[in-house]
Amino acid sequence: MTESTSAPPQLISQNTSYIVNKNGADQLVNILQRRPDGQVYVHYDGFDKRLDEWIPGAILKPANEFARKRKRDTPSPTPPEPETQPDPLMTEEEFDIKHHKQITAQRNFDKVNFGQWRIKTWYFSPYPLTDSELEDSTGLPGGSASTSKIPGVNRATVRSHGRTSDLLAGGLTRSHLSGEKSILWVCDRCFKYMAEGAAWEMHIKQCDRRHPPGRKVYQRGAHIIWEVDGAKDKVPTSRCPHSNAYDDLQLYCQNLSLFGKLFIDVKTLFFDCDNFLFYILTDADSQRDHVLGFFSKEKISYDDYNLACIIVLPPYQRKGYGMLMIEFSYEVSRRAGKIGTPERPLSDLGLRSYLTYWVATLIRFFRRLLSVLPPDRPTVTSSGRLPDLTGVLPPPSEDANSRKKRAKGWDGETPDSNSTFTSPNGLDDTIAAMRTVLTTTNPDGSATSHVVVRSTLAEIASATNLRIEDAAFALNECGLLGSTLEGVVGITREMVEAVAKERNVKRMCLDPAHVMLT
Repeated sequence: MTESTSAPPQLISQNTSYIVNKNGADQLVNILQRRPDGQVYVHYDGFDKRLDEWIPGAILKPANEFARKRKRDTPSPTPPEPETQPDPLMTEEEFDIKHHKQITAQRNFDKVNFGQWRIKTWYFSPYPLTDSELEDSTGLPGGSASTSKIPGVNRATVRSHGRTSDLLAGGLTRSHLSGEKSILWVCDRCFKYMAEGAAWEMHIKQCDRRHPPGRKVYQRGAHIIWEVDGAKDKVPTSRCPHSNAYDDLQLYCQNLSLFGKLFIDVKTLFFDCDNFLFYILTDADSQRDHVLGFFSKEKISYDDYNLACIIVLPPYQRKGYGMLMIEFSYEVSRRAGKIGTPERPLSDLGLRSYLTYWVATLIRFFRRLLSVLPPDRPTVTSSGRLPDLTGVLPPPSEDANSRKKRAKGWDGETPDSNSTFTSPNGLDDTIAAMRTVLTTTNPDGSATSHVVVRSTLAEIASATNLRIEDAAFALNECGLLGSTLEGVVGITREMVEAVAKERNVKRMCLDPAHVMLT
């Protein structure tokens, strides 16, 4: 019984534009690769690469016909023909960069089998191509050892996969396959990767890792954040005798980075993880801890970056875990006496998440700053003298067990009260110095108090532990910088509440009381 295989796809040196009807609307696409069976790999113009996919070539329509239909009633002058110019000479480095972009334009694995999940990948990840895979690729029609790898790149072995010369070798011969052969198999305990499902099933029966290496730095309910040192935690990824794991000590952090690269596009992957710390978020059950996502940061960053890359695994997205890790990264910076910011450039999803964090942090700060009384002290009682409203009074003491609890969407609860009033007066002295309380008498003898705050953008950024440029960007995006008078920005409590409602600002996901950093 023989198994039929298809020839490797044809790389398109220059993008060819066509029109595809997707979800009832015409979309401009660029063809990146073609298969002999008529399938084409396309990129949707104006959209992220994670939406790239294989589609039947028969549904393509020429882009010029589409343009003529849209502009048939609009005369336009005929542009002059461009002068033919010879192709500029490229250096070896420029050629390598161009070749790199061409190869990584397409995902090298269509899906990844991760524990109980089979997840569609988003981007290319340079998983090393082993000797056995290279030998298997020579059996493909039209394939050979010389055409299945990049010229000048040596073969990658399990032992040598850390060499940067092997970065682009991984999975290139699998990019044209379909079905089970386009699937990467990854252990959800140790992140060891395999090319075949049978080897994966054999491995998971032997792998006994119950949680990530490293130490706990945050624990609230069943959710734990582990700090893993890329230089120290060099441990075997499995104890499966069939994978020679006793001999080749594949690094946990390297395998974690390779897996994360399947869902991260703009960050460069480095196999040398010694200069990075990894913070891994897990959810515990009675058997072990399940990885939900992770972020990494440089141990020494001269720009005070507090995060290099972050990923929440697709099955666990939209549950608040990304926000929890972002808040934790800022808590790490705060405890180190630094004002951090994420490493640039940010992806579209990353920018959206960080804008949400920056806006929420500022809104919570303005609510606290512009409140005469704390939310859980709506009434102040004093006997014999007028109450002092220059600072926010501390909340009354009460038994923690009697507080009303509210579930937050994950294991663990948080008190239904504002836990941000930590100083004796409920506000930090620097923040309290910004406030002036104006109290006016009403005709019936009562009084009305208003809070007036005068501060600079730098003071607001410092009080919220944000970079000035990040705070300014967030304020501008939510419209709070739009009202100016003689160079002074006016922000009222009504404006703050309007933004909070529009942006759906929620409580913090992180509870500082559960941070275990020393």
